[in-house]
Amino acid sequence: MGKAAEAGIGVLVIAVFTTTLCGGVVPDARTAAASAVADRALEHAAAGVEASVPPPREHARVVRRVSVPATIRHRGYTITATNRTLRLRHPTPGVGGTTPLVLPARVDRVRGDWQPGHRANTTWVVRVCTPESGGDLVVVLASRRAGDAGTRPGCSA
Repeated sequence: MGKAAEAGIGVLVIAVFTTTLCGGVVPDARTAAASAVADRALEHAAAGVEASVPPPREHARVVRRVSVPATIRHRGYTITATNRTLRLRHPTPGVGGTTPLVLPARVDRVRGDWQPGHRANTTWVVRVCTPESGGDLVVVLASRRAGDAGTRPGCSA
């Protein structure tokens, strides 16, 4: 009976240890790591958008590629531009955030979104242009599929 009790206690200790790690500690660590990756991706995306704005001139057309991770914690996510802010949305609670864009006053609008991980063979670009009607710059987050020749910035309202 002694050896059976020792074996039972050993199995119980292993079960409690495994449950503690898999139920709380490990997922929390994965979420913290994913949150750090999301923060870096968001800051890198913001830097790419800000660096895309050209020096002042009459008409501007810029297409700049920006690299962001395909997935965060093995799941797709979305980076959305609204006004002068980028927002990263992720399906995992605690992963995501927002960051302001530091852009010159001549930038009128910032819009669009990227959905890395949702489309294969896609390049994520920032398109900056002066609308045909003139006026201030428009910044658009967009995607371009492999083999796509379309580089029109899409400056319509």
